[in-house]
This record gives sequence, structure tokens and C-alpha cells, in this order.
Amino acid sequence: MSSDIKKHYPFTGHFLDLDGLRYHYLDEGEGPLVVMVHGNPSWSFYYRNLVLALRDHFRCIVPDHIGCGFSDKPGDERYDYTLPRRVADLERLLEHVGGSAKVTLVVHDWGGMIGMAWAARHPERVERLVILNTGAFHLPAEKKFPPALRICRDTGLGAFLVRGFNAFALAASFVGCKRHPMPKDLRRAYRLPYDSWQNRIATLRFVQDIPLAAGDRNFDLVSEVAASLEQFRDLPMLICWGELDFVFDRHFRAEWERRFPKATVHSFADAGHYILEDAAEEVIPLISRFLAPGKQ
Repeated sequence: MSSDIKKHYPFTGHFLDLDGLRYHYLDEGEGPLVVMVHGNPSWSFYYRNLVLALRDHFRCIVPDHIGCGFSDKPGDERYDYTLPRRVADLERLLEHVGGSAKVTLVVHDWGGMIGMAWAARHPERVERLVILNTGAFHLPAEKKFPPALRICRDTGLGAFLVRGFNAFALAASFVGCKRHPMPKDLRRAYRLPYDSWQNRIATLRFVQDIPLAAGDRNFDLVSEVAASLEQFRDLPMLICWGELDFVFDRHFRAEWERRFPKATVHSFADAGHYILEDAAEEVIPLISRFLAPGKQ
């Protein structure tokens, strides 16, 4: 780990063996479990400041999905880069670290789909939910699939740009923050794990795995997870949202609010997708208070 990364990411990682693949995760602090699930094209680095804020009172578990962060980045012949496998990986990790212990689930971007699919399998283990610019349901009817994502998902040119030039992670590091654009060293840190054609495989496969219509791979699984959300309706839930997210925009936030009318919602009109970067000075204290000992 370079000194530039270490100053932002002062953690000692752990690894779980997944059938010969190294699955990296953070395990920081002691106390009730808080599990933080990242999306694409980020990695556990996204949650670093939240971990630092919580680890004196909570045990923070933060995986890097296979192909991301400090986890192994195998080819397709060794790993199935699809939603069911992501959920199975998370399931194995949480069995390893927590047994049957209850967890607070913090999710962002693709982490919402992965985390809530795990929650649907283990509803008895979910104590609270923190939702950050993400989805756990199909594209809302009012939301058009962004053309930039369609190019990456459906064209050879898009695949070449993502794997050859790191276009997806590069763009995200610039457009993901609106209030506080990332300085150069942070942009570099977010892109660090994705430094070669091989190491950008997950970045592309995540986008290619987005199901948009009946018949698409994993469309039925997303439908099942969306239908399962009703069982969490009465759980404590905090929603923090950057309104200038070009993918997970106000239509996604409105769908969460429709499904969870009791949720506490904080929406930031001038913030973007990486809400924990862009509005950290407000969002991290909000999460800390939400999780405070005795808070229900």
C-alpha cells in the first residue's frame, strides 16, 4: 500500500478465502456489527471516514467485492461476475465474522442491491438500514437509463473504453462529487485498484449485469428482492441522498420514500453520487447519531 493511500486509509486489511480467491475486508472496532457494502466503481475506501467515526463503538465490516479494491481480480474463467455470486460472497463473509449476530446494513450504489439481496435471505439479522444513493429495485418508471451506462453495458466501444482507459472509474472520480470536487490524490485513490485491463474486469461486469427488462440475466432476482423490501418497512432507516447523482437521482430517492414512509430522510440538493465524500461533514454525524447507543 502506497504512503498516499495509507494516509487516507489507515487500516490493516483481512482476507477470507473464497474457493482460492482472496476476498479483502476491513474489520475495525468492537461492538454491534455495522456492515458497509460498496458499489461500482468504488471500493472499501469509500467508507474510510465512516469507519473512523464509528469504530470506537461498533465493529465495522467492509468488504471489497471480488475484482475490487484489494480483493483478487480473476478472469471470467475463475469467477462469475454476477449478482447471485456477489450475494453469496457477502453471505459467506458475514457468516465468518458474525455468525447469527444482528447487523446494521449501510449500502451505496450496487451495494444496495447486493446488501438487500442478502437481507432478503436473512431478515432476522437486519436491525437497521442506512441507504446512500442506491437502489434495491428495478429502474423507476420515471427514470431513463443513462446513455453513458448503456454504451458501457451494450457496446464493444464502451467495453474497450472501460477496460482500456478506465473510463468508468475516471468519470466517476470527477462527476461523483459536486459540492466538493475530489482533489487529485483522492481521485487517484479511488482509481488505484483499477490500474490495468485485467484489473478493470469488475468495473465492466457490474455494468453489464444491470437487468433492464424481463428476460435479462438476474431480472427475476431483482424483482424478488424488491418484493421482499416490505418486510423491512418498520425497521429504523436513515436515507441520505445526493440529489445531483446522474444515475441514482430523485426518482430513486422517491421510490425509497414510497416504500419506507417512516424513514428519516436527508437530501442534499448540491451533492452528488459519492455522498460520503461530498457531504461528509453532515452525513457522517447523521449516521453516527442514528446508530448511537440506545438509539431506536
